[in-house]
Amino acid sequence: MHNDDPALATDALFEHVKGLSAGLAGDLSMTLTSLLALPSKEKTAIYPDIERRHAMSNSAQKRAIENYRSRLTERGIARFEIQAFDADRDLLRTLARKLTEGGPEAGQLRRAVQQAVAGESPKAGGILAALRRSPLVGADLDLSRPREEGRKVDL
Repeated sequence: MHNDDPALATDALFEHVKGLSAGLAGDLSMTLTSLLALPSKEKTAIYPDIERRHAMSNSAQKRAIENYRSRLTERGIARFEIQAFDADRDLLRTLARKLTEGGPEAGQLRRAVQQAVAGESPKAGGILAALRRSPLVGADLDLSRPREEGRKVDL
């Protein structure tokens, strides 16, 4: 019997596909259940490459992670967990990356964060400390000037 109504034809086609997919899903479920019920030795016999590849990649991956972490420890970098808002994730990662790079920028950043966290104001004598760190310290520069009286001005 042929029906010219597109809505009825679409409904019938949908019901037919739904029946097919339910049958396939049932077959797949039974296949997976029977495979999972097999003892471990039989699974390995059926799929030996999958089991071996998984074991090899897992141990190689663990070894690579251990090597990487030991190199970090040699550099003095420690791994630890913190709790923060998700919105601060990128900020904290960037801060940690900058601090581990070292150099003068990392030192300045470390001091600024320490002051902000401690609520301290910058210490007095900051200019003097900066001048003492100058590369010209100890250069024996002659900074004396000749003393002049200046010019005469009529008032």
